[in-house]
Amino acid sequence: MASSEIVIAQTTIDDEEQAKRLARGAVENRLAACAHIDQPFTAVYRWKGAIETATEWRISYKTTTERLPELQAWVTKEHSYEVPEWITLAVTGGSDAYLAWVVEESTPPPAG
Repeated sequence: MASSEIVIAQTTIDDEEQAKRLARGAVENRLAACAHIDQPFTAVYRWKGAIETATEWRISYKTTTERLPELQAWVTKEHSYEVPEWITLAVTGGSDAYLAWVVEESTPPPAG
C-alpha cells in the first residue's frame, strides 16, 4: 500500500447543513472513505473586487488518487459556490491499516 495513492481533498462552504450533505454524500457514494467537517471559522477573501468576510466550514475528504476526479466533479456539481475551494494535499505517510481502509472504503463495489 503506497501512501501516494491517498490524498486529502478540501473544500469550504458557508452553511453547516450543506457541509454535512457534502460530507455524507461523498461517503455514501464511495467517493471518499470519510470526511471531516471542521468547526466554523472566519474566512476573509477578495471576491469580485471587494473584501468579503464569511463564516465557513471546511470539509476534508480522505480518498484515493483514482477516485479524486469523480469526487471533484461531484463536489463541483453539488456545491453552491460559483468557484468552490478545491485543493488536494498529498499523504506522504500513515499507518498501513488506515491507508488500506481508505482505499477499501473509497472503492465502489464490483458491478453485478
